[in-house]
Amino acid sequence: MPRRFTDANELLGDLLDRFEAGAVSPIAHPDYAAFPSVVDADAFLKQIREAEAVGAVSLGWGRGAKRDQVAHVRLASAEALYRYLSRTPAPQIAQDAAARLVAGSALHDSLKAGASQIAEVWGRGKTWHGFASSDVDTLRHAFDLAQAILDNKHLDVDYKTFSRRTVKHSKTLERVEGVVVRLLSGIMEFPPGARPREALRAIGLERFAPPLLIAGKIDLLGADLSGAAPLYLGIAPKEADRVRFREPPAYVLTIENFASFNRHIAEADPGRLGTTMYVGGYPSLATQHALRTISGMVSKQTPIFHWSDIDPDGTWIFHTIERAVGRAILPHLMSVEIAERSGQVPTKKSAAARCPPDSGIASLAAYLAEDGAKILEQEELDPVLPAVQPVTG
Repeated sequence: MPRRFTDANELLGDLLDRFEAGAVSPIAHPDYAAFPSVVDADAFLKQIREAEAVGAVSLGWGRGAKRDQVAHVRLASAEALYRYLSRTPAPQIAQDAAARLVAGSALHDSLKAGASQIAEVWGRGKTWHGFASSDVDTLRHAFDLAQAILDNKHLDVDYKTFSRRTVKHSKTLERVEGVVVRLLSGIMEFPPGARPREALRAIGLERFAPPLLIAGKIDLLGADLSGAAPLYLGIAPKEADRVRFREPPAYVLTIENFASFNRHIAEADPGRLGTTMYVGGYPSLATQHALRTISGMVSKQTPIFHWSDIDPDGTWIFHTIERAVGRAILPHLMSVEIAERSGQVPTKKSAAARCPPDSGIASLAAYLAEDGAKILEQEELDPVLPAVQPVTG
């Protein structure tokens, strides 16, 4: 569809826009049918002829009865047209903005590469994920926040405090968290389907750590639970070292979904043969540390299981917990057989978690990477006890 204009500045600007986007010799057309009056058409053509006179554009003429009409306007010299319009070339704007983006910052090499890629996009007159070169100050904050995370300055600090300490404003991170995750995604591993807030939470940056819910025959050091038989306890993750087992659990089971957690402890294990913990979806870094602490309290012979959705996020959560506890864990109600029997092929395929061959979830992750693999939400399954015997030591 030909580009047609009644405003000469818009037409000439469009030629440069397309030149910056990669067009070698862009063309635009006057829109004669849309001119409000003959006076407007004459003013339009006068300005186009001025641009032609300085060598910025060349004109194509009509044929036959329209041989006296300008049929199209072609870019002849971008340099001349920049001068005529007093417009700064996008590559120069991008270069200046990119310099401001990293000026005075000691950035990780991958962040420097990211800045170069952004400058390249700006140099073509495009926006980078909605950010134009005029948004360089906002993006500079995102780079500073990303580097601070790589420097581990986010650990043990809440969202707003981290933002205030890093870029002098407590709400900046909330506004650019998606950009921060995008900048870090090539450096750090994030859950494949997580929203930015969830992704940052998984590496230890959160408003405040959610409580760890734990069910079993347990006590809490310093708390009087004599005679108490609560459905479960909720503790701050950093208090995990206060957990004490009244007797060795037959198993340890971590569960992603809150409904499945409640159903398991109420329906599958009302006698509390095992210790069951709710990890709250993507486990926060504080929760990961708590799981490591508690798993270290049980015998090496006590099996540890995890139950998640059968999907790429579920395998990521499994492998994250596996790394957090530092020992082998087993999938519970997460298998290729269950997926094939009860699952559905998703309408949109997601990337499976990267798992080493010795991971307990490796076979399921490999299956989910195949075309036609089925997924299943864990709520679709009724809870059952893991197939283990009580541990006595």
